Amino acid sequence: MLASLVMTSLRDDVTVLITSFLEPEHVRRIAEAGTGVRVLYDPGLVAPPRFAGDHSGRPDFRRSPDQEARYRGWLVEADVHFDLDAELAPAFPTLAPRLRWIQATSSGIGPVVRRTGLDRSGVTITNAAGIHAVPLAEHALLALLYFVKDVPARLREQRAHAWERHSTRELRGLTATVVGLGAVGLEVARTLRSVGVHVIGVRRSPLAADETTRVDEATTPAHLREVLPRSDALVLIAPHTRETEGMIGATELALLPAGAIVVNIARGALIDEVALIDALRRGHLGGAALDVAAVEPLPADSPLWDLPNVLITPHSAATVARENERLTDLFVENLRRYREGAPLLNLLRL
Repeated sequence: MLASLVMTSLRDDVTVLITSFLEPEHVRRIAEAGTGVRVLYDPGLVAPPRFAGDHSGRPDFRRSPDQEARYRGWLVEADVHFDLDAELAPAFPTLAPRLRWIQATSSGIGPVVRRTGLDRSGVTITNAAGIHAVPLAEHALLALLYFVKDVPARLREQRAHAWERHSTRELRGLTATVVGLGAVGLEVARTLRSVGVHVIGVRRSPLAADETTRVDEATTPAHLREVLPRSDALVLIAPHTRETEGMIGATELALLPAGAIVVNIARGALIDEVALIDALRRGHLGGAALDVAAVEPLPADSPLWDLPNVLITPHSAATVARENERLTDLFVENLRRYREGAPLLNLLRL
């Protein structure tokens, strides 16, 4: 474990506070990003990670009074935060008077920013959009193959020691509607098209010329219901906003053809969970791959745990071993831009 670390270069121009666990090699990369970069970091002051790329850390973590005083002293000094300390964010106007910019480590931070008042604070916030594009695209492909190839049935047969030949569908030639064509959605679309899936993309804004090659068709949320009847799969990767909350309800699920697959790698609030459970129980849906839920952790008494046509991956599809490496790449580039007064990448727009 890295010892308490305060790195100061010749010119103390920018002070960076790292507010969640980061491996020593990545801390050093930030500290060496340029003359005048000062890094404040002590792994003992942040929640220990439970797995690689964990920025929430163990929920039972508590700082001692001395540790809390030290951490809050650093809050006063820092101009920039690597990661968003959501617990203390409402008090940042007092606790962090010098704070000008926060680089978040996740993409869907809009609700947190609004809830903590950071949207009214004047602090610049950048998110991690695109960092998780490859793992989420791989997960979407896995989810579709899981149900198209009827892996649940194969597992039941294996547990029963039953050697039964069978027939399955092909993924190639199916149609998938991808709702949300940001960096992740475009990578999901590209990945699915690469294996022969016909992709319909849904986004509010028009696609740029280079983005049109990622999808076979494009439409807007206002026309979503028109394409659902020919969607063998529905993949959700849109942000949670006032417009997207509850966008998939009983009506939308009923419009999907029998046996369709729903993949939610966005936020649980996008789907009416009661309607989803009903469609799964009735067998109208062929399956649902859920990385997110309306309430997280998913309550132990939720029917979703025990439905045979559901795959649950507890908000983990985006997290891979190289996450912190990629986040550090983004932060170092944005730190350079910040110091030069250039536009930052992934500026949060609410």
